[in-house]
Amino acid sequence: MVRKMKFKSIVMAGVLSVVPVIAQAQPKSIESMLDWNVNPIECLALNMYHEARDQGTAGILAVSAVVLNRVMDNRFPNSICEVIYQGPVRKSWKRNGTHFPIKNKCQFSWYCDGKSDTPHNKEQYQRLLEISEAILYNKLTTIDITDGALFYHADHIMPGWAKTKQRTTEIGDHIFYTWKVK
Repeated sequence: MVRKMKFKSIVMAGVLSVVPVIAQAQPKSIESMLDWNVNPIECLALNMYHEARDQGTAGILAVSAVVLNRVMDNRFPNSICEVIYQGPVRKSWKRNGTHFPIKNKCQFSWYCDGKSDTPHNKEQYQRLLEISEAILYNKLTTIDITDGALFYHADHIMPGWAKTKQRTTEIGDHIFYTWKVK
């Protein structure tokens, strides 16, 4: 009962119930979003944690919408985990077949910043796991508050790529973009 009440408070905190993000008519299927060798719920929750854990529900959902929008776009990988872990890798010096992301070259900076990816705030991570599961299994219907964004960055920086994209919105401390319209 407490868990249900906690979940309802998350929903009431800023989620607009209209259309499931991953159920929109797109060229890729939901099965492709969930097809990878790592749990997509965990991948999405980790991305939420590292990219938006200090933001409100809108910021968390916006960062997640970008991941889901990329999965649905044919220019990006076909699964949630592949989108999140996209980037160049290097072989381990141990020559044991292990590969590591190249520092500061990933799509999501937390994955290749050289720091631990283990969530330290277990309670917050558990909350994000629940939100992730709710989004991915249509237990929570949301709209894409980023207007189809495929890119974002923190508002205190201005990456070179931003001038080649079309700004859609600013939510929390992130600015969101899509491909530039010709």
